[in-house]
Amino acid sequence: MAAARIHFQSNVLIFMIIFLLIPLRNLAIAIAATKSSNSGRGTGGLSIDLIHRDSPNSPLYKPHETPFERYNNNIFLRTLSRLNTLNMSPATYFYPNNVVQSNVSTANGEYVMKFSIGTPPLLDIYGIVDTGSDLMWVQCLPCVQCYKQVKPIYNPASSSSYKELSCQSEQCHLLDTVSCSSQQLCNYTYGYADSSLTKGVLATERITFGNSNNFFDNVVFGCGHNNTGAFNENEMGLVGLGRTRLSLASQILSQLGANKFSYCLVPFHTDPSITSKMYFGNGSEVSGGGVVSTSLVSKEDKTYYFVTLEGISVGNLSNSSKLIPYYNSSGAISKGNMFIDTGAPPTLLPKDFYNRLEEQVRNAIKLTPYQDPRLGSQLCYKTQSMAGIAPILTAHFDGGAKVPLIHTSTFIPPPVEGVFCFAMQPIDGDVGIFGNFAQSDLFIGYDFDSQMVSFKPTDCTKQ
Repeated sequence: MAAARIHFQSNVLIFMIIFLLIPLRNLAIAIAATKSSNSGRGTGGLSIDLIHRDSPNSPLYKPHETPFERYNNNIFLRTLSRLNTLNMSPATYFYPNNVVQSNVSTANGEYVMKFSIGTPPLLDIYGIVDTGSDLMWVQCLPCVQCYKQVKPIYNPASSSSYKELSCQSEQCHLLDTVSCSSQQLCNYTYGYADSSLTKGVLATERITFGNSNNFFDNVVFGCGHNNTGAFNENEMGLVGLGRTRLSLASQILSQLGANKFSYCLVPFHTDPSITSKMYFGNGSEVSGGGVVSTSLVSKEDKTYYFVTLEGISVGNLSNSSKLIPYYNSSGAISKGNMFIDTGAPPTLLPKDFYNRLEEQVRNAIKLTPYQDPRLGSQLCYKTQSMAGIAPILTAHFDGGAKVPLIHTSTFIPPPVEGVFCFAMQPIDGDVGIFGNFAQSDLFIGYDFDSQMVSFKPTDCTKQ
């Protein structure tokens, strides 16, 4: 969600709102990041903690927010930001009026990743993790114009491993919005739909995860000297984990023994001392009993992890009448009709499909829905637990992959005692988003070689 931004080409005005980076098509040029050693999950693997933005351990945590403010920001505001900037319309009747009219910070990602940059390691960076973008960038000194940042700003002059890239470098041609400086350096510009901009020099640097022996050299990133707009003062940069070769995942995987990565997200409202996990390279394989896989679909936007959802069933799989087909507006199932997104909290479904799904969920739950104007039109129930009450939903993906979604990933507790609300929302349009609530307690792996994504039900608190 997070956070992804709209990336626009030079001289093209994009009439969208809020902010979601949609990176441009990149050339298929390999980037040669090199690795020293690591202490990852397995031989040649890397394990990283993912910190939820609303955890007290996150620099984006706001201790003075009320529970309802935090809930509305998490469920509604950052969801609206991603929808609007994807040119996807929210079904506004679903949202509380005060939420629809609110402004949203640019920092809309859901998870942050801690790493160090430079040689010696100069600065700990908390970067927003985003599977919906590719370029990693941080604020850099000297500032032409930087937004206020609470933590120190990275100074490349203090690092012996920092190297600016020239206009003639292969890496410079990975982006469309670049220009040559008078020193023949590769200048980049990223624009955001809320008129925010980051400009700087494309460079390479040493990135360290965990201990000082666990580093990668020659990682391409954006060194942002001119960053203006609605950036959050606790936001230090962004870690792109999209599908193109510019993303951090693509850059480091060639050094980690396997061209794949995975993660396991703990459920909403898990004890904040328990972090989610992300794995790169060897040891990131999703294997064993219960694993199902579906193909990644290539579309014009090369960044996103598109898959084909055939439908969702409610309750017993043996009852085929409970399968709701995921038809588009033409009455067919489109290839690549959904993408998997760590930055969107709820799963977002086309309005007609959502309405049919909600109707079956209502019919399966023998309780009277709970209504509260602060919760908009969400389907909610007043109960101490949804265990044994909420039906299992099964997402049916192309290739026969059936992914069970249990009550902890389909109903979440708002800050109302003894209330749970449906963690899916309606949108206009045909393309859906498989959000991070639905991804919780699933071990999800992406294999760049086979172009497959795999799912395995897992207790992510024990990973």
